Amino acid sequence: MGDSVEQAGRTAKNSTVMHVLARSGFVASGVLHIIIGVIAIALATGAGGGKEADQSGALAQVAQAPGGLFLLWAAVIGLAALGIWLLLSAFLDRSWESKRTRSVHIVEHLAKGIVYLALAFTAYIFAIGGTTSSAESTSQLGTTLLSTPGGVFVVVFIGLIVLALGGYMIYKGLSRGFEEDIRMPAPPAGVAVRILGVVGYVARGVALGAIGVLFLVGAATNDPSKTTGLDGALKSFVSLPFGAVVLFAVGVGWILYGIYAFFRARLARL
Repeated sequence: MGDSVEQAGRTAKNSTVMHVLARSGFVASGVLHIIIGVIAIALATGAGGGKEADQSGALAQVAQAPGGLFLLWAAVIGLAALGIWLLLSAFLDRSWESKRTRSVHIVEHLAKGIVYLALAFTAYIFAIGGTTSSAESTSQLGTTLLSTPGGVFVVVFIGLIVLALGGYMIYKGLSRGFEEDIRMPAPPAGVAVRILGVVGYVARGVALGAIGVLFLVGAATNDPSKTTGLDGALKSFVSLPFGAVVLFAVGVGWILYGIYAFFRARLARL
């Protein structure tokens, strides 16, 4: 029974349909990153207009675009397929044997799979006409945790984990570790992909690091308003010295990562 289930999983993971849909998930991710980057640049230049600089804000922009409903459902399918493929890969992919331990491979792919499935669910909410705010949800989580005995330690733990993820993103960009995930093309395209990946991963890492720092500040000050998500983290740069410049650079980096995601849709090792 176990062997038949595993074989069915491998068949689904390696099917042409799954690969096509998973690659479309990278395209959807790229679009969202570009929109978030544009919103971040608008915030840096004072033209944010109250838009949320996160996945919910990006999906809200997609919903308002011509053909937005079709694009949202395409995002739901693509992101969900990519999430499922990553979950299957966590246990069925053997490529980890040459470069990492099995536990690291499983944790990394499970985490990525859950993130993409969460994005797919958020896109689904918008596709059926609903709305959601990542910033409010995260802040409410912080409020609940900080009002619970021992919850402050959970907030600190979350902050440290997110901060570590941000550091990992920066390291993966600077070390060009992302090149293991794709089939690098020959120059000059390969040079362009490498630059997009390095800058994009570093920019994502900076944003994640800011989220982690805000969680730690929220825990230290017992202020749940600090425990915010991507939107709050990016907006927090504006109040810092030269923060607008940093936010502008991060926005550009997210746009470049979005373009890298388009290349990854074609070049990813699936």
